[in-house]
Amino acid sequence: MHYSKPANGLTPEVKRVAFVTVFGAIASMLDSTVVNVAVHSLSVNLHSDLGTVQWVLTGYLLALAAVIPVTGWAARRVGDKTLYLSTLALFTVGSVLCASAHTVGQLTAFRIVQGLGGGMLLPAGQIMLTKLAGPQNMPRVMAIVGVPAVLTPVLGPTIGGLLLDGPGWRWIFLINVPICAISLILGLRLLPADTRADAGRFDYLGLVLASTGLVALTYGLTQIGTRDSGSRTVWILVAGGALMALFVIRALRIDYPLLDMRLYRNPVFGAASLAIFCLGGAMYGAMILMPLYFQTVRGESAFATGLLLIPGGVGAAAAMWMGGRFTERWGGGVVATVGAVVAIVTTLPFVAMTDRSSYAYLLIAMGVRGLAVGLSIMPAMSAAYQALRNDEINDATPQLNVLQRVGGSIGTAIVAVALQHQLTHGGHSTHAVAAGFGVTFWWVVGISVVAAAAAIGLAAVERIARRHEHRDTERDSSPRPKDGDQALPSTATPVSDHMAQQ
Repeated sequence: MHYSKPANGLTPEVKRVAFVTVFGAIASMLDSTVVNVAVHSLSVNLHSDLGTVQWVLTGYLLALAAVIPVTGWAARRVGDKTLYLSTLALFTVGSVLCASAHTVGQLTAFRIVQGLGGGMLLPAGQIMLTKLAGPQNMPRVMAIVGVPAVLTPVLGPTIGGLLLDGPGWRWIFLINVPICAISLILGLRLLPADTRADAGRFDYLGLVLASTGLVALTYGLTQIGTRDSGSRTVWILVAGGALMALFVIRALRIDYPLLDMRLYRNPVFGAASLAIFCLGGAMYGAMILMPLYFQTVRGESAFATGLLLIPGGVGAAAAMWMGGRFTERWGGGVVATVGAVVAIVTTLPFVAMTDRSSYAYLLIAMGVRGLAVGLSIMPAMSAAYQALRNDEINDATPQLNVLQRVGGSIGTAIVAVALQHQLTHGGHSTHAVAAGFGVTFWWVVGISVVAAAAAIGLAAVERIARRHEHRDTERDSSPRPKDGDQALPSTATPVSDHMAQQ
C-alpha cells in the first residue's frame, strides 16, 4: 500500500495479455448494449410484445449473475487460460445460435447460453492480468481493463443503430463472431500457460445459495418501475437478500466456500468493495438518462444518440489513462474521491436541463462527467486488488464484479423509478418531459453524494493502513543492539536529555 514511488511499469507480456483479454471482453459488453437498442426491432421481427422480448435482455443478465460466483473455483480447477478460452468459445457459440433464432423463446434460450459464457469472460481475464502484473502495477492494469466499460456504452447504440437500419437485427449477434474468433486465435498464441491450484471440494450448496440469490436480486431490480412490479417484486428482492445472507454466513463457517467472505476482514479491501458498490450505483445509474433524453425529448435516432454520447466516452477514456498514474501517486481512495466529487459537480448542469438546452452545453457537461467516471471506479478497484495476496485474487475478482454489477443495477433501478414517476405525474408536453429528466438528475446527485462518502472512507482507511505499514517498516529497519551493548532507554525522552538527567 505504498504510493510514494511509481510502479515498475507493465512488461510486454502483461501488455499482450491485456490486449487479448480486453479485445474479448469488448465483444461481451458490446453485445449487451447493442441489444438494448434493438428491443423494438426484435418485437416487430419476431411478432412478440415488448414484455416478452424484454426476456431477451433479462435472461442474459440472469445468466451473467448465476455464473459469476463459479469463476474463482473454475480458474483454480482448470487454469486461467483454459477458463478464459472456454468461456469465450461458449459466448461465440451463443452468438451464432442467437443469430439463427426464429422465435423469442429460442432467442431467450440462446441468450442464456451467451450469458453463461459472457459472465465469466471478464473476471477470468482480470484474474490472469492481476496475477501476472503484480499489485504494484494494478492501477495501470485497471486503467486498461476499464476500456470496455468506457467504449461499449458509446459504441453500442451507434453500432446497433447502423446494423438495425442496414443488414438487420441478426447482425447484432453475428458481429461478435469475427471479434471472438480473432480473440481466440490471439489467446491460444499469446496467453501464458495455465497455472492450476488446489480448488478444494466444489461448494454445491454455496452455488445454489449464491446463484439463486443473485438471480433473484438481479431479476427483482430489473422489474422495479415496470407495470408488473409490486409486492411480488418486493418478495423476490427479500428472498434474494435472504439467500445471499445465508450464503455469507455459511461461507464464514466452512473451510472451502465458493467465495471467501473472509477477505472483507481486510479493512482496505472492505472499504474498497463498499466504494465500488456505491460508485457503480452512481456512475451506471445515470447512464440510462441521456440516451432516453435525446430520443424522447429531442427526437434523435439510436444512431445519432450514439454519436452524441461520444464526448462522455472520450472523457472517461482520458481519465482512465490519467487515473492509473494518479492512483500510483496518491492512492485509489483519494483519486476515487476526486472522481466522485467531480461527478456531483458535473451532474448539476443536467438538473437545469430543458427541451431547448444547447447541445454544446450538454456535450461539454457529458465530457467532464466522463472524466469523473474514469477517475472513480477503477481507482477503487485498484485499491482493492493492491490489498490482496496473489492466492486471494481468484476469490476477490468475482466478488468485485458482482458488487459493481449489483450496485449499478440498484442505481439504475432507483433512477428508472424516479424517471417513471416524473413522466407519469409531470405532464406530457415536451417541456414537462424535459423537466422530469432534470428532476430525476437530483436523484443522481444524491446517489453520487453517497458514493463520495464511501470513497472518502476508502481514502481514510488507506491512509491508516499506510501509516501502520510505514511504522512497521521503520521498526523492522531500526538497528538491533549488539551483544554486550546496553539497550537504549525505553522512554520517549531523547538520549541526550536522558543522559543530562543522570
